[in-house]
Amino acid sequence: MSFDLLPMLIDSFGRTVNYLRISLTDKCNYRCTYCKTGEGVSLKSYKDILRYEEIERIVQAAAALGINKIRLTGGEPLVKKNVVHLVERIGTIGELAEINMTTNGSLLTTSMARALKQAGLTRINISLDTLDRDKFTQLTRGGNIDDVLNGIFAAKDANLEPVKINMVIFHDTTPDEIAALRSFCDQHQLKLQTIKHFSLYELKDPAGALTADRPPKCQDCNRLRITADGFIKPCLFSSDEIKIDLANIKDSIRKAVMAKPESGRSCKNRTMCQIGG
Repeated sequence: MSFDLLPMLIDSFGRTVNYLRISLTDKCNYRCTYCKTGEGVSLKSYKDILRYEEIERIVQAAAALGINKIRLTGGEPLVKKNVVHLVERIGTIGELAEINMTTNGSLLTTSMARALKQAGLTRINISLDTLDRDKFTQLTRGGNIDDVLNGIFAAKDANLEPVKINMVIFHDTTPDEIAALRSFCDQHQLKLQTIKHFSLYELKDPAGALTADRPPKCQDCNRLRITADGFIKPCLFSSDEIKIDLANIKDSIRKAVMAKPESGRSCKNRTMCQIGG
């Protein structure tokens, strides 16, 4: 298929929107200090979470409108049962150029990675903020870094490449930590992607100089986000969201595209784990 012939979604500021991030769940097996509070957050009930068949219908509608890149996120997407089956279902949608996933990697076994690849997953991003074992355990509130390292090598074994490593840069991250992780990535043919730590609740300055690879500048934004409970967020740094009308999914997507602001400000109605990484 020639992707040049697909329709396009263009927002009111002339940006083409072709990227959809879908949160499968707000649950996670980690409680990272920068994502959830120590006591956790209120999780959505099962009845409020999108079913796989609903996600498949949403992806079909989005692809028909010009979305050609899908990313499955969480919470932690691998805590969901039968996630391979979902990848298989959306993997048959011919308009899609990429089906990717962001995971903390701790549950990514060799057999799971191979099954995801066979089902149609294109590549994977794995979160790893430090190689310091004690700091990793502290950041994740109990995580074992060996589980993540095993997940990284499982992804490489399954050819889910390029495997990207998402490293959040904090105010106290040292140059040595970044250098160590960069060296690790170079040694194992991984791609390091640094992410500036930010708060959803504070004023976002889109004109500010970025000290990391992500988040991207507002003028380059090409994405929509769907929460696990079925809302479209036109902008990460906004409280605006649109409930997906499952009887008219395309119209919901069009409304979300036209609701994208020129630049983000702040989001005060959800935490990051309730939106999806």
